[in-house]
Amino acid sequence: MKNIKLAILAIVLITGYNCKEAKKEAEKATDEMEETVEEMNEEMNVNSLQFSMEPKSDSTVKGVVNFTQEGEMVKMTAELSGLSEGEHAIHIHEKADCSSADGTSTGGHWNPTSQPHGKWGAEEGYHRGDIGNFTAGADGNATVEFSTDQWCLGCDDNSKNIVGKAVIVHQGVDDFTSQPSGAAGARVSCTGIIQ
Repeated sequence: MKNIKLAILAIVLITGYNCKEAKKEAEKATDEMEETVEEMNEEMNVNSLQFSMEPKSDSTVKGVVNFTQEGEMVKMTAELSGLSEGEHAIHIHEKADCSSADGTSTGGHWNPTSQPHGKWGAEEGYHRGDIGNFTAGADGNATVEFSTDQWCLGCDDNSKNIVGKAVIVHQGVDDFTSQPSGAAGARVSCTGIIQ
C-alpha cells in the first residue's frame, strides 16, 4: 500500500512539474510571438490609431476613425452614422479638444504650412487638414477613405504630425474657396487624435 501511495505521489509530482514546464514554454512562445510582431511592425514601419467620433451641435453623428501609417503613407478610414443624406465636409482641426458642445474648441483647420484654404492638392494652396467632402447615403451612413504622404503619426515633423489634432465632420459642404474654412457649416461630430 505504501508503494502505491509513493507511486501516486510520484505521478502527481511529475505531472505538476510537466504542467509548470508547459506553462513556461507557452509563456516563452507568447513572448517570442509578441516580439516578432513588434519587430515586423518596426521593419514595416506600421503604426495605427483608432478613435470614436462623438456627436456635436445637437446632432446624432458618431462613428470610428482609424489612422494607419505604413512607411511614408498615412491612411484615414472613417465609418460614420447619423448623418443627413447628401454631402458633408471632413477636416483635421488644430486642437484635439472636443470639449465644447459645438466642437469649436478644436480651433480652425490644421494649417501648419500657412496656406489658403482650398481643395486638397490645389496649386493655389490648401491646408494639411483640408480633406474634402464625402457623401452619406439615405440611411445616414458613410465611409470616408483618404491617404497621403503629407501626414505622419507621431513623427518629429510638426508640418506633418497629426497627433494632437482633431477630426471634425461638418453638416454642410466645403466649397473649397471661402476663407478660412470653406463655409461647411456646423461641426456635427468630433474626435481628438491623442496618442
